Amino acid sequence: MSSMWEYANPKRFMQLSGTVLPWVSGLAALCLIVGLYWGFFLTPDDFRQGSTVKIIYLHVPSALMAINAWIMMLVTSLVWLIRRHHVSALAARAAAPVGATFTVIALATGAIWGQPMWGTWWVWDPRLTSFLILFLFYLGYIALWEAVEDPDTAADLTSVLCLVGSVFALMSRYAVLFWNQGLHQGATLSLDKEENISDVFYFPLLVSIAGFVLLFVALVLLRTRTEIRARRLRALIARERMA
Repeated sequence: MSSMWEYANPKRFMQLSGTVLPWVSGLAALCLIVGLYWGFFLTPDDFRQGSTVKIIYLHVPSALMAINAWIMMLVTSLVWLIRRHHVSALAARAAAPVGATFTVIALATGAIWGQPMWGTWWVWDPRLTSFLILFLFYLGYIALWEAVEDPDTAADLTSVLCLVGSVFALMSRYAVLFWNQGLHQGATLSLDKEENISDVFYFPLLVSIAGFVLLFVALVLLRTRTEIRARRLRALIARERMA
């Protein structure tokens, strides 16, 4: 545990992330290219959904990462509140725009799939509604960081907001289990062979998900490094003004 907390030091984090980032970025690009090409061009049409089924290679990974990004923000926010490590707060801040973008992709691709399948672009389904609220929490989180001048105060307030928004992150994931009503289907990936999608769609989807996960990690590392540099720059400017 003590060795893990060493990377909460900005200098150690910059060293480690600088080494890891090129590899993660390269693997992300490889998985995305292979997974999306395999899914969109090498898989057959579904016997019921036709070619629209292939939108799962964008929709499922983006929806998964939209929720998991908020969970990552929750963990790093708790680290900030308990341990007061600035890197954790900056990592949460860095992840928010990435998670919000994944949420937009998930909402947009869901609407594109829903129109031919449900006959409408949007329904106030429990999962869709909670997902939309989660997106609004993303926007509120980003706005709160920008609105508060003192970075430590902003980190405190956004951490509390992250705790509240986690309710909707969990609802977005498990709303289908909480409410039996609603148009949204159950889990695409399941341990139950009766519910899980066919292997011909399953394997390219796993590669696409791996690509989205690695892309998220790469973007968060890159944005966290940028946040640390920006914090250092602001500190230098403040010192020069005082001198």
